[in-house]
Amino acid sequence: MSSYGYQPTLARPEGRVGSCCATACLLALLVLALAAAGCTEPVAEGGRLSTVLGGEELDGFRRATMPASIEFPRDHGAHPDFRSEWWYFTAVLHDARGRDFGVQFTLFRQALLPHSGRGPWRTAQVYMGHLAVSDVEAGIHHQAERLVRGHPRLAGVSHVPNVPAAPAPASKASFAAWIEGWRLASVSTAFLPMTLIAEDAKIGLDLHLEQTKPIVLQGDAGFSAKGPANASYYYSVPRLAVSGTVRVAGDSHEVTGRGWLDREWSTSVLAREYAGWDWFALQLDDGRDFMLYQLRRRDGAQDAYNGATAIDPGGDAKRLDPADVRLTATHSWRGWPVRWELSVGDERFAIVAAFDDQVMETFVRYWEGLVWVESESGERLGSGYMELTGY
Repeated sequence: MSSYGYQPTLARPEGRVGSCCATACLLALLVLALAAAGCTEPVAEGGRLSTVLGGEELDGFRRATMPASIEFPRDHGAHPDFRSEWWYFTAVLHDARGRDFGVQFTLFRQALLPHSGRGPWRTAQVYMGHLAVSDVEAGIHHQAERLVRGHPRLAGVSHVPNVPAAPAPASKASFAAWIEGWRLASVSTAFLPMTLIAEDAKIGLDLHLEQTKPIVLQGDAGFSAKGPANASYYYSVPRLAVSGTVRVAGDSHEVTGRGWLDREWSTSVLAREYAGWDWFALQLDDGRDFMLYQLRRRDGAQDAYNGATAIDPGGDAKRLDPADVRLTATHSWRGWPVRWELSVGDERFAIVAAFDDQVMETFVRYWEGLVWVESESGERLGSGYMELTGY
């Protein structure tokens, strides 16, 4: 999941930034824009990014204003007529001796203008990639990021609108998303299975992703409201079967585990009454999955636009009433809430960070990492990923 303008400020090493993942992309673009304009001064603390980038002036971009028909494979690809978009993969993996790893790969697309010029170098599209590995045994969170314009030799997304019946060669895979050598791509003509190959100096991923449950359209058939006037289109692929290799600290580990893929595109920004949000993708050992997020109001009230989906072991998804879901932070580390109590109807769970410091030290700082799902008595019930923004 990602954000729609949480009043973030330009990151400083000692400061905190209210943001979510897509906002990292916006801030990176802002840095480039200011540099191109000859301005190197940071945005004032507390400044509103959306104001710097044009605020509510969204003329020329499409907006998510009502439920629409999401179609596949078309909507696996890019939507350049919307301002922001992301392909967001996380997984909880373990090797043969039980060593646990969390991994994240995200590709963000951001449009600077509603229309591009002619030629690949005159594009208005910019891409940012985030790569991370949480090494639970070592208690170390490694991350890397890349930022380039949307030239096809540097970064982009491609897909085949009409998949043929016969198998296609690798060059004709139905989907690929890449940024400077980091690549998430279909194996053949179907969207899934996929491979993810991404290497950096300290970490590397070579993973195979298999689908085990149907695609879930979040919100109202894929229309995810983030307030009375803002929304996105949003779908998820839960409980991917993941296998392959994770490289960290000079060692390679053969791993297996469970993954989650989120897709979202939008032009909207969050209203001023919101400080940020908390997002969770949870996969229980009994076969159930949960996606849930809460929009944190500045007045502290429960928000009517919080979202939650329960997915049963067979893959049937049910949108939950926000009144039946409650998240309460019970422990914080340096201002980040790293332990929560979760109520879903009559059930109670604890959500516990695998270790505290899983902060993404990128253009803006946000918390993104592996969590355990436990019973009230401390029994391990599952795992997942958590994203914290606006703190």
